[in-house]
Amino acid sequence: MNSKLVQRQKIRYRIRKKVSGTSTKPRLSVFRSNAQIYVQLIDDNNGVTLASASSRDKDILAQKVTKTEKSKLVGASVALKAISLGINTCVFDRGGNLYHGRVKAVAEGAREGGLQF
Repeated sequence: MNSKLVQRQKIRYRIRKKVSGTSTKPRLSVFRSNAQIYVQLIDDNNGVTLASASSRDKDILAQKVTKTEKSKLVGASVALKAISLGINTCVFDRGGNLYHGRVKAVAEGAREGGLQF
């Protein structure tokens, strides 16, 4: 059985072999479902989530904009949380998705928010 999900999982594993986050340079992990988008800053050495944001947060959910624009807001939101924690660099993990559309919008929003990767 080689469905889209199985193929994406293989891509995720291939990316995760190369991409790892530390406490000073965490991994910016993106999960994209059909309706929502979730982003986490993860320290893989200690196995903890340092900051997170999603399109289900109250301030982002209240805005009536397209999913791509919401994704950009999520990126900016996680960047704001990261900078308040003293983190200004990270490693981007696209989670097996193409760097296009909503995933790209998250990255652009995070860069505009002040994160570097």
